[in-house]
Amino acid sequence: MSTFWSLWIIGLTVTNLVLVFWVLMANRKVAVSDDDDPENKTTGHVYDGIEEYDNPLPKWWFQMFIATFVFGIIYLIIYPGLGSWKGVIGWTSHNQLEREQQVAQEQYGEVFAKYAAMPIEEVAQDPRAIKMGVRLFANNCAVCHGADAGGNYGFPNLSDTDWLYGGSAEQIKHSITHGRNGNMPAWGPIIGEDNVVATAEYVLKISGQEYNESLVEQGQQAFAQNCAACHNADGSGNILLGAPNLTDDVWLYEGTGEGIRHSIRNGRANQMPAQIDKLREDKIHLLTAYVYGLSQDME
Repeated sequence: MSTFWSLWIIGLTVTNLVLVFWVLMANRKVAVSDDDDPENKTTGHVYDGIEEYDNPLPKWWFQMFIATFVFGIIYLIIYPGLGSWKGVIGWTSHNQLEREQQVAQEQYGEVFAKYAAMPIEEVAQDPRAIKMGVRLFANNCAVCHGADAGGNYGFPNLSDTDWLYGGSAEQIKHSITHGRNGNMPAWGPIIGEDNVVATAEYVLKISGQEYNESLVEQGQQAFAQNCAACHNADGSGNILLGAPNLTDDVWLYEGTGEGIRHSIRNGRANQMPAQIDKLREDKIHLLTAYVYGLSQDME
C-alpha cells in the first residue's frame, strides 16, 4: 500500500472515531426532573399522536457505547486496521493461515500420506477416504458441479459414466490437476444460418430426438465437412479433444433444437481450472478417488 493511501485510511478512521465520540458526548444530557414543564421534555416531534421525549440514554447503554469505543481503539493498536500499520503483535491473516495449515499438516499428514501411497481404485473403496473426499469436493468443486456432483448448465455431471476427457482414474486426476480448456468454435459466420439449422436437425436425429426429415441430408453433409473432425463421423465424440458424444441424451448445454443451434451458431467456451496450485497432490489424490468412485457406483 502506498504512503498516500495508508495516510488516507488512517485519516478517515481517526476522523470517524473522533466524530463518533463527539456526537456521543455532545448528546449526553442530564435527566429532566419530573417537576419540569412536560412540554419542555419533548423534542417537538409528533407522529400519529406519539411524542418523542428528549431523554438521555440510560446509563448502562451509554457506558456500553464507551466500552465499545475503547475496545475499538485497543483493537486498532493491537491488530492492523490503520493503513499499513501492522499492529503491535504483527498479526496477519496470511500468517495465521500458514500456522493453521502447518498444524493441520502435522495432525493429518500421516493420514494423507497413507492414501497418497495407495492406488486411486483402492482409495475409492475406503469409507474414511471417501468421507474426506466428500469434504474436499464440497469445498472446491460443488460450486460448479453441484453438491451431489450432478452438474449444472455448462458444468458436467460427474456422477454418471459419460466423460468428456475420459473417466479412468488417471484421466480424472489429470483433469483435476491440470484443468481442461474446451472450445467449440462459432460456425455460424462460416457455414451460414441455413447450414446451422440443417446441422442441428441432423444432430437431433442421431441423438434420438424428433427432427425435420427434409433438412437431414443437408445437415449430414455439413456435419461431415465441419464437425466430424472433432465429434467423429458418427457423432460419438472424442475424449482426446473433449468433443462430446452427440448420439446420446447427455448434454452439457441445452439439448433442444434451439440449444443445439445456439451451440453451432455461436460456439461454446469452457474452462476447468487447474487445482495443482490450490491443492496439495495428496488432496488431489483423495479428491480423484471420490470422483472416480461416483461413476463406478453407476456401473
